[in-house]
Amino acid sequence: MNLSLAKKTALLAAALAAASGASAAGKLEIFSWWSGDEGPALEALIKLYRQKYPAVAVDNATVSGGAGTNAKAVLKTRMLGGTPPDSFQVHAGQELIGTWVVANRMEDLSGLFRTEGWSKVYPKDLVTLLSSKGGIWSVPVNVHRSNVMWYNPAKLRAWGVTPPKTWNEFLTTCAALKRKGVAAPLVMGENWTQQHLWESVMIGTLGAQGWQDLWSGKTKFTDPKVVQGFTTFGRVLDCANKDASGLSWQQASDRIVDGTSAFNIMGDWAAGYFTTTKKLRPSTGFGWAASPGTSGTFVMLADSFGLPKGAKNRAEALNWLRVLGSKAGQDAFNPLKGSIAARTDSDLSKYSTYSKSAAADWRKNRIVGSMVHGAVAPESFMSAFGAVVDQFVASRNAQAAANAAGQLATRSGIGR
Repeated sequence: MNLSLAKKTALLAAALAAASGASAAGKLEIFSWWSGDEGPALEALIKLYRQKYPAVAVDNATVSGGAGTNAKAVLKTRMLGGTPPDSFQVHAGQELIGTWVVANRMEDLSGLFRTEGWSKVYPKDLVTLLSSKGGIWSVPVNVHRSNVMWYNPAKLRAWGVTPPKTWNEFLTTCAALKRKGVAAPLVMGENWTQQHLWESVMIGTLGAQGWQDLWSGKTKFTDPKVVQGFTTFGRVLDCANKDASGLSWQQASDRIVDGTSAFNIMGDWAAGYFTTTKKLRPSTGFGWAASPGTSGTFVMLADSFGLPKGAKNRAEALNWLRVLGSKAGQDAFNPLKGSIAARTDSDLSKYSTYSKSAAADWRKNRIVGSMVHGAVAPESFMSAFGAVVDQFVASRNAQAAANAAGQLATRSGIGR
């Protein structure tokens, strides 16, 4: 091809500019605890980022193990040491706000939300959970649901019972199943799964607004309704297996599959376990309903990423957040993660039967945050609340548990 001198000069200049851009390419360090089965979902996001920003070198700094505990310990060292990652995974809400926002270590992302139009596609209740002191502090990439009751449809039919809609109905169903020889109608696992159950019982007792009032300080833990919630929790525990402390959540879920127990209150990551690991079909191999007393309420937790002050590669981190919050990013990530998009305009054709059901509820239900998974309570409360539950399981003293939770709330600054 015969090119003019001017064209050759222009092409050479363009090539030199491209080479200069490549040599000065940016970097991006992504800090998370997604590994193992969750790794492919993260890789899908990184692949999308690289397609949009091919000159950026991405460092996938994953710290595996401990369901995030190990990563949080490393993150604390780095944040306090003045060497933060460019962006890091955190549960949306108070896990970030109550730890790093109050310490003035995070950038406000309100401007990014405005330019990207995210306040129009994220539910208002979710944006409220992400916000504090006039700022919005993280970008959620997914949503899980806490308040799900799982069951084996064939076994319920054989036992002649239906999924209970209230905790009083649950206790009546529990008694009926015990008469039929089901020793533990409810199955639960280690300590955190018991806190997870407590959360659903308390929301089913207080209602969505009452739950929110508890964390804003409008309702005290010593309120008679909260004491009643602890009392109901104790009665529900009487329906459960005695070897809970020795079971993981997966092992507890197995007892639904084999028909040893009738019900399990667990987050919707259980749907991924049932379909992927146990090879069960939704609606036939396993069924689900909102946990008793919480129909119309979506108790959410979300993985999100924020922007630490002092990030070395701030521009690249902002582009990473743009990918996370985009429709393409969320629809690439969530079908692999087993969660649903935090956005309300996701392409549901990409999602499982369960996820379609959850997404429908996400778009119409009242949204409240999970305590156990970092949305409404600061880390200082969450880390100590397990001891309150352990003490209650041993003593069944509802008033004492409410008093202890109230003292913990005061120390943690809830309601200030």
